[in-house]
Amino acid sequence: MARLSKLSRSIAGKVAIVTGAASGMGRATAHLFADEGAKVAVLDISPVDPVVAEITGAGGIARGWQLDVSRKDDIDRVVAEIASHFGGIDILINNAGISLHGAVDTEDFESRWARSLDVLLTAQVRMIRAALPHLRRASDARIVNIASTEALGATRFISPYTAAKSGVVGLTRSLAVEFGPEGITVNCICPGPINTGMTERISQEHKAEYARRRVALRRYAEPEEVAQMTLSLCLPAAGFVTGATLPVDGGLTIRNA
Repeated sequence: MARLSKLSRSIAGKVAIVTGAASGMGRATAHLFADEGAKVAVLDISPVDPVVAEITGAGGIARGWQLDVSRKDDIDRVVAEIASHFGGIDILINNAGISLHGAVDTEDFESRWARSLDVLLTAQVRMIRAALPHLRRASDARIVNIASTEALGATRFISPYTAAKSGVVGLTRSLAVEFGPEGITVNCICPGPINTGMTERISQEHKAEYARRRVALRRYAEPEEVAQMTLSLCLPAAGFVTGATLPVDGGLTIRNA
């Protein structure tokens, strides 16, 4: 019997860049995209060979580049190398992140502010600018920017992080409008409490208490749960979704009590 649906849910053969892919959500995203048949460029400031080995050992296609996303010249070089190696770029996942804590009146606040914006916001713009000529030649080109539920609320003493992640939401909306006529979609995911390297210093007791008080599902998520939503936004079938900000937070942002 012939299929009735017309739109593809496959990214097989697509070339996907994932930044911050050495651990956490980025690693899970790289694994998932490779499992779904994509050719994955694994980028991180930390060594990426272990993730590449995991993917290729499971039969996937991946190559790694060590990259500090705060360095524009390195971004331009690496993106050009990726496009040359794989023959193009179809998908860009801006996932690289840091979290620098500190009150606004601390002595080193401005350095924390500058570093946060460099890595969390400006780097996303630079990655998009570098990849854009290649995305324009792709069919079903997709950009997904990873923000945070901190862009939808706020926590004390991390104002650089909150400001940068709020900027990611604004950047996503603006570029969705800018690239809309070209068919390039730009969307944003706002993860909530996730079991990653950024949260591993929090005790299990405190995690459980926080989840009980704040999260409708009463737990932290695993990185793959975010990666699955990222994948959904990158499917050819998702071509009419752009400028969206999607919380993946277990109900954190909708719970009043």
